Amino acid sequence: ALVGVYAPGVVLASFVPMLLIASAFFYLNRVDQDCGTTFSWVTRAMGPWAGWFGGWAIMMTGVLVVGSLADVAVGFGLLTVGLDSWAANDLVRQLLAVLLILVMTAICVIGTEASAHVQNVLILAQVASLLAFAVVAVYRVYAGTSSLDAVEPQITWLDPFAAGGAALTAGLLLGVFMYWGWESAVNLTEEVKNSASAPGRAGIWSTVILLGTYLSVTIAVVAFAGPAYLAENAAEEEFIFASLARQVLGGWDWLVLLAVSTSALASTQTTIIPASRTGLSMARRGALPAALARIHPRFRTPHVSTWAVAVVAVVWYLVVSQISENALLDSLTALSLLIAFYYALTGIACAVYYRRHLTESVRNFLLIGLGPVIGAVLLL
Repeated sequence: ALVGVYAPGVVLASFVPMLLIASAFFYLNRVDQDCGTTFSWVTRAMGPWAGWFGGWAIMMTGVLVVGSLADVAVGFGLLTVGLDSWAANDLVRQLLAVLLILVMTAICVIGTEASAHVQNVLILAQVASLLAFAVVAVYRVYAGTSSLDAVEPQITWLDPFAAGGAALTAGLLLGVFMYWGWESAVNLTEEVKNSASAPGRAGIWSTVILLGTYLSVTIAVVAFAGPAYLAENAAEEEFIFASLARQVLGGWDWLVLLAVSTSALASTQTTIIPASRTGLSMARRGALPAALARIHPRFRTPHVSTWAVAVVAVVWYLVVSQISENALLDSLTALSLLIAFYYALTGIACAVYYRRHLTESVRNFLLIGLGPVIGAVLLL
């Protein structure tokens, strides 16, 4: 809606700083496997004040968006099973969203293995469904069977600068939110095998896989629906997918509804985990109350920190739902600024931490120094 046919270009442009910052996460994790990630690394490189703000930003992102993610998961879950009237009822949706947050938090507390198994199922379901949607939508565009004002994809759609000005800036902020979350594996670095390399590689590959998924779906949506339809229905926000799914897939629309629901469900969990692990790291260094560093004697997870994130997130979600006419967009705007802030801090910290090694090779200079700094500047 913001940039019309140039949405794929904005998706591509948003990917650039993500990949550069993912490189910073990879190299910083190699020297310091700490679940506090940005908090720990920035503290080491730039001092405790900067580190505390980075950790605070990560925890606030969890608080700001968990409720909205759960709300989307519930809304699309109800639409998937045909309970449209329940999805339209704010009270029912909010009660179910709170219940969902509590259930996902409990899974996070029970253990990383349980969380990983849940993620595997959710990710396979959503990626397969979204790619099926994209393939069918593009096929119908070229077959001339789109029910809307279809537009054949053009290579010029990949030019982000054609959108220009404020629309590009707003689009890039949404893009930052879209990619955010790829570093969740790094927040679990103390709980995985090959902790010095595997989480960092997971972060880099996550950004690449996200790029493929987002570009496919964005091109399919813009081509099938046309920019005019997207602009006219911008107020629908996430529920525009419900409409488009029926237009593209007919009776199989539940596939896309289920994909969006599982995506939001997975994101609810992968947002709780980084915030809770950052709280653990900050607490054990005395930057937050010591209680947040407590580890559950049976499940071996930071249960106090995890439940604390969930409780504050629930309160925030319920309050914002009452006072904001557009709680989701307001939350995402605030969230994107915080994400850009702590990612940028991480990029700068990488160059500062490795400053004595940047001239040892071209690889070091580009991947550890210049790349992360460029990513940080773009995000700032």
